Amino acid sequence: MNETLWTWESLSIVKPEIFLAVSGLLLLVFGACLKGNPARSIGGLVMIAMAIAAYMIWGMKWDSQVEFSGQFIFDPFSAYMKILVLFGLIGSVALSLRYMAQENMARFEYPVLVLFAGLGMMVMLSANSFLSLYVGLELQSLSLYVLAAIRRDHAKSSEAGMKYFVLGSMASGILLFGISLVYGYTGALGFDTVAKTLAAAPATPGAVIGLVFVLVGIAFKVSAVPFHMWTPDVYEGAPTSVTALFAIVPKVAAIGLLMRLIYGPFASMVPDWQQILWFLSAASMAWGAFAALNQNNIKRLMAYSSIGNIGFAMVGLVAGTAAGAGASILYMTIYMAMTAGTFGLIMMLRRNGVAVEKISDMAGLSKTNPVICYCMAIMMFSMSGIPPLAGFFSKMVVFQEAMSAHFYVLSVFGVLTSVVSAYYYLRIIKTMFFDESIAVLDREPGMGKKIVAGVCVAFVVLFVLSPDPLLKSSKAAAGSLFPVAENTKE
Repeated sequence: MNETLWTWESLSIVKPEIFLAVSGLLLLVFGACLKGNPARSIGGLVMIAMAIAAYMIWGMKWDSQVEFSGQFIFDPFSAYMKILVLFGLIGSVALSLRYMAQENMARFEYPVLVLFAGLGMMVMLSANSFLSLYVGLELQSLSLYVLAAIRRDHAKSSEAGMKYFVLGSMASGILLFGISLVYGYTGALGFDTVAKTLAAAPATPGAVIGLVFVLVGIAFKVSAVPFHMWTPDVYEGAPTSVTALFAIVPKVAAIGLLMRLIYGPFASMVPDWQQILWFLSAASMAWGAFAALNQNNIKRLMAYSSIGNIGFAMVGLVAGTAAGAGASILYMTIYMAMTAGTFGLIMMLRRNGVAVEKISDMAGLSKTNPVICYCMAIMMFSMSGIPPLAGFFSKMVVFQEAMSAHFYVLSVFGVLTSVVSAYYYLRIIKTMFFDESIAVLDREPGMGKKIVAGVCVAFVVLFVLSPDPLLKSSKAAAGSLFPVAENTKE
C-alpha cells in the first residue's frame, strides 16, 4: 500500500468516477445557464457521459487493484457490475425524456440527479472499506430521495418521497450502527483487515450482531422482506419514470454491495450470514408471490414482483460458492433487462393524455395495440419463467447452484413460489387478450421507450441462442471475489 493517500497512477482506476463527477457539475452549470427548458438536451448529454464512462471501464485493465489506502478496489466484479449499472441508467434516462414532457415535470436537474445516483452506485461497488461504502450509499440515496418527490405538485409523489426518505434514513442508521459494532470488535474499517481479524478467531457475539445490523440495512435498500414496507407505496406514488429507475438499477447495485460484503469482510462467517439470507430469500419469494395476487395497479404489482425477484437472486448467494454468486449476477442482469423492457411498455400506455396504471385498463390491448400487447406478453412469460425465454434460464441457474450446495428446501420452495407468481403475470396476458377492449390508447410519439423496450424484448427472446458469453462473464466477475474469501478461510 502506498504511504500517501493517492498517487497519479492510482487515479487511473477512478477515471470513470472522476469523469462522471466533473460531467455532473458541468451539466448543472450548463443547465442553469441555458434559457428555456433544457431537460431533453441535458438528458441526452447525461446518456453520452454515462456511455463514455462505460467505454472507459471496458478499456481498463480488469486486474484486481486496491488504492487510496485500501478504500477503493477495482476488479472484474466491480467492472462488470459498473457497466451493468451504467447501461441500466442509460435506459432509465431514455425512458424518462419523453415522459417528463408528457407529465409537465421536465426539469434539467432530473437526469443530473440520475447521474449522481449512478456515481454513488459505482463507488459502492468498488468500496473496500466501510467508509467508502457509506459515502457511495448516501450519494445514491440522497439523489433518489429527491427524484422520488420531484413532482412537487402531486400529493402521491410527495408522500412517496417522504416515506422513502424516512425509511431510507432509518435503514442508513441501522447500517451505521452495524458498522460501528463491527469496528468496535475488530478495530478496523477496511474490508481486508476486518476479514483477517474475523478469520483469526471465532466471531464474538458483538461481531455477529454487527453483521446482522449491516445485512438489515442492505435488506432495506434491496426491499427484501420483512424490510420491504416502503416499496409498494413508493413505486405507486413516484412518477413512473422514477419507479422504473428504482426497479431497474439500485437493486442491482445493492445486490453487488451485498456480495462484496458477504464474500469479503464477512467471508469467515458463512454459517451466520447464510441463515439470514436463507430467511430473507424465502420470505421475499413468498411475499412477492402472494401479496401481488389481488393487485390491480400495475406499478404496485411490479413492486411486489421486484421483491420476489430479489428473493430469487438471493437463492444463488445462499449457496456461498463462486458458481452461486455468478448465478446471482446472471439473474440480476436478466432481471434488469426484463424490468427495463416492461416499464418501457407500461410507459407507452396512455389514454387521452393520461398514463394508464391499472391492469383492467389494458383490456383488449391485443386488438387495439397488438405490438405492445405481444411484447408485454413476452415479458410476462419471461418473468414467469417460461422456457425458452431468458427469465427461465435466470431462475434455473440459481436453483441449480442452490441444489448443488444442498439447499433443497429453499430450491423447492422457490419453484413453488415461482408457480404462484406466474398467476398474476398470466392474468395480465389474459386481460390483454381475452377481456373486452375499453378504448384505443394514444399513439406513442417518442423513440426512447420504443428503443429500450425493443432491445430488451430482443434480448429476452434471443438469449437462448447464445447464453455462453453472459454466463462466462458473470462467472468470471464472481470469481474475482473469492480469492479474498478463500485466503481468510485458510
